[in-house]
Amino acid sequence: MCKVAVAYAVVTGRESVVMANEEKTKLRLEIAHVLFIDIVGYSKLLITEQSDELRTLREIVRQTEQFRLAEAEGKLLRFPTGDGGALVFRSSPEAPVLCALEINKALKDHPELRVRMGIHSGPVNEVTDLNEQANIAGAGINIAQRVMDCGDAGHILLSRHVADDLENYPHWQPCLHNLGEFEVKHGARIGIVNLYDDQIGNPQRPKKLQVLRQRRARTRLAAIAGALLLLAGIIAGFLIVSKKSAKRTLTAPEKSIAVLPFENLSEEKANAFFADGVQDEILTDLAKVADLKVISRTSVIGYRDMAGRNLRKIGQELGVAHLLEGSVQRSGNRVRVNAQLIDARNDAHLWGQTYDRDLADVFVIQSEIAKTIADQLQAKLSPSEKSAIERPPTSDISAFDLYAHAKDLLLTAAESGAGKADSLQAIDLLNQAVARDPSFFQAYCRLAEAHDGLYSTGYDHTSARLALADAAIEAASRLRPNAGETHVARARNIYQGYRDYNGALAELELARQALPNDSRVFELTGYIQRRQPGRYEESTRTLERAIELDPRNVLLLQQIAAFNYPRLRRYADAKSAWDRLLAITPDDVSAKAERPMVDFEWKGDTRPLHQMIDATRATNPAAVQRIAERWIICALAERDAAAANNALIASGENPIALSSENIFFNRPFGEGVIARMTKDDAKARSAFTAARAEQEKIVQAQPNYGPALCILGLIDAGLGRKEEALREGRRAVELLPVEKDAPEGLDMVKYLAMIAAWIGDKDFACEQLAVAIRGPSSLSYGQLKLMPLWDPLRGDPRFEQIVASLAPKQ
Repeated sequence: MCKVAVAYAVVTGRESVVMANEEKTKLRLEIAHVLFIDIVGYSKLLITEQSDELRTLREIVRQTEQFRLAEAEGKLLRFPTGDGGALVFRSSPEAPVLCALEINKALKDHPELRVRMGIHSGPVNEVTDLNEQANIAGAGINIAQRVMDCGDAGHILLSRHVADDLENYPHWQPCLHNLGEFEVKHGARIGIVNLYDDQIGNPQRPKKLQVLRQRRARTRLAAIAGALLLLAGIIAGFLIVSKKSAKRTLTAPEKSIAVLPFENLSEEKANAFFADGVQDEILTDLAKVADLKVISRTSVIGYRDMAGRNLRKIGQELGVAHLLEGSVQRSGNRVRVNAQLIDARNDAHLWGQTYDRDLADVFVIQSEIAKTIADQLQAKLSPSEKSAIERPPTSDISAFDLYAHAKDLLLTAAESGAGKADSLQAIDLLNQAVARDPSFFQAYCRLAEAHDGLYSTGYDHTSARLALADAAIEAASRLRPNAGETHVARARNIYQGYRDYNGALAELELARQALPNDSRVFELTGYIQRRQPGRYEESTRTLERAIELDPRNVLLLQQIAAFNYPRLRRYADAKSAWDRLLAITPDDVSAKAERPMVDFEWKGDTRPLHQMIDATRATNPAAVQRIAERWIICALAERDAAAANNALIASGENPIALSSENIFFNRPFGEGVIARMTKDDAKARSAFTAARAEQEKIVQAQPNYGPALCILGLIDAGLGRKEEALREGRRAVELLPVEKDAPEGLDMVKYLAMIAAWIGDKDFACEQLAVAIRGPSSLSYGQLKLMPLWDPLRGDPRFEQIVASLAPKQ
């Protein structure tokens, strides 16, 4: 199995996706799509006029097709608001927008009704009000109302979040007009988009936003006037600074920082985990400050054992203006922590202090350092942020030692070949930590993460393991039900354990508000979004945001380079991402093989891949097994049977992938493909018969696992078992439809097309192939043009047209 495919499986749980009881969820939060409506100037109307207009508006709303469809399906909640109402759709992001268009059109026959509308998608939950009536609450409905409040009569305003969803569809794009970002109630900032064209909406800029823009313009003019007085004095300084230096200075936000690993000066080297724990707690505290940009631990851990750090270079690599470094010395019941703040742009020492205290005060030291750094960077610290920073993780130093060691193990488990062993060891340490301190909240969150990881990767895909994750989350929820870390743990659990995408996204939206710099929130959000139809572009933007906060996270870079960019046909971006990864891990042989794979997928060019394989075989033969999959693909594409057989031998007993999806074939199947390519029917039949015996056992163990069934279908197609092959291929598509998992669903369609091709049904094969290339598919020009798997379709005009449609544009 290639390293990139393993990484994908580790994060998203794609290797053994037999999710337990998808309906099991105790959470009431969900993502809803809210349309808020009110009558402008309602309070100035006579009572009889108010009643008449409300009655007319209600009738218009109830007559819309979207209202009737959603209500019939039980996917609509509606609530009066005095001068209007709120419609909460549980169907799709388009539903409230389409409903608003219907209302807007009907209002043309009622010029006396001056109505404005606002739309937002976000987390909501049903509540019971003081009158024992059902009601709705949550950020989703609050923001929808604030968006609407910005409008005038006739306006249909959208939050930027909703507009981002609609921009994925060409027919909406001409109607979306960005108004910018504005501060609304309670200081919240919301991006607002005006929906209109020649027939719908109000093209005029809302009066409230005009006032805000004028106010900001006056403020800017005052600031510019002051700045001009200073400009003459400093312009000479700018002239002597090189363009390169100026560009570098502008790259990093002023309020940005990375907390580098603290040096362990203790005599006992076992205290290295303690030093890491101190550093990480300071980083975690700072990351809770929304006014700062703080780089995640995954990206700074690589500097832990680096001698003679080049701070300017590190600042550039991480994209930050400031660095915090320090040391920890622990001796008996005393601890000495030294910390210093450095301006990474010029190596200037901005602040430093040594704390010599009782060991029991170490958490107070961490909080003091975090608050001092926030003050030095002139970051605004809200009362809740200050309270979060001052909260100690535990009162038990021994429990903290265990936790710090476990956290270090979990950090590397996803990329380590001993991922299962590391996770189990971490679980043991965390169990010891919570035994010592049953109120150790963060330890329970990490326990849930470890159990969910073992479950989702297939190391222990049992209900017992999932129950352990559930128990850890329940313990964390009892201690701090509204903490950001609790929401992250819940999101990971209901996503990886129960495939409740909307519930997980609702939890992550709440987590993001409490943990604005936590790259895990954006990373997990991106992985969930890319499973949902129509959200692959949005998923990519979300993962790019995660990379901003975690720029040296190799796993994140692998994900976006191997999956998001290629499936969107953004091959140049994929190359850049691989280059960025290789700059961090230049000896990563697997990544070296993946970069030239981009040329194969994009242009049907095997030469760079062939050269890389030859170089590895000549200079690093021990690493050949790690690139054997790519060698097999290269050899098949070049129709070199001898090389393909050698590559298959080099792969050992590992399952092989013949593309970038999460579909893994056994070795006999590979032998059958090679024999089929060389027209050796007897050898092909023998190999496919052996492959079927192995694959049938997997299907019997996991009868509802789509990828396993589609492989069995392809094997049966190779054996001429036409009816069985089609039945298994269709069943795989039913088990994993595009609506449930967009990319993997399209992979099932791809292999159904291949099955149809192998059994000679070209019509059905081309029909399914046309479906497979419409979305974020793993299909590429290189695969269709060169791989023998598609030979039965060569010469068919429909197939050739599909191949041509994927050819690189000149």
